[in-house]
Amino acid sequence: MSTFIDIAQEIAREAAGVLVSYAERGIGYRLKGEFDLVTEADTASDRLIVERLRTRFPSHSIVAEESGKHRTASEYCWYVDPLDGTANFAHGFPMFCVSMGLERAGRMIAGVVYEPGRDEMFAAELGAGAWLNNRRIHVSGASRLSDCLVATGFPSRKRHHNVNVHFFYQMGMASHGVRRAGSAALDLAYVACGRLDAFWEFGLNPWDLAAGVLLVTEAGGVRTGMRGEPHALSSPDLLADNGLIHEEILQLFRDVFAGRYRIPVPGLEP
Repeated sequence: MSTFIDIAQEIAREAAGVLVSYAERGIGYRLKGEFDLVTEADTASDRLIVERLRTRFPSHSIVAEESGKHRTASEYCWYVDPLDGTANFAHGFPMFCVSMGLERAGRMIAGVVYEPGRDEMFAAELGAGAWLNNRRIHVSGASRLSDCLVATGFPSRKRHHNVNVHFFYQMGMASHGVRRAGSAALDLAYVACGRLDAFWEFGLNPWDLAAGVLLVTEAGGVRTGMRGEPHALSSPDLLADNGLIHEEILQLFRDVFAGRYRIPVPGLEP
């Protein structure tokens, strides 16, 4: 693996150590909006990662969730989520991670997602594959949606405007089930290693998915928008899966977008 990956793994482990130390002491949180949590751990991890990246790669741009944009003239840009799964972390639910992705001239070239609770380091490098704790990983071989376990997410803010509940229900009926664990980066990492077969979500930020989408594609999967269009970090929605079920999911999504529900939503009568 490249120097970029080695250094990113080193920084991610150090940042995760900060998160764990806050978790052990117990932490409070504040609201960025009505529902969007931020903890002291988020800001401490963000600060450490940005400082380490500036030291190692002083010319690189950085886009971090908590501290914002640190732009330079470099063709390299790091996308940093210092704590993906903040609500989980704040409530003691052990599903959170550190995510770091590196873009060069508009193309993702390296990424790491580290989950301290399981001591699992996911890493990917453009053209070189994806790994979990230095073991090569691949997406699943499931070829029918009815045999699949899939995942999605919902936003913290403006949930009442989000239409994903329609897709959630139809996908839940068409598959083995839908998981909503609260960390897009980990969901994507789990697609990459075959624990999940697909992941979709609306309204993700670049730092949520920069590392994860590279993990999926380097593990043999595909990613597009939810209508099948090419996907970029700024796209409004994402579908990432093992490739074998991609068209089947897109057809289901086309039906939902058009208001054609394969399975009617049940009423409230007992």
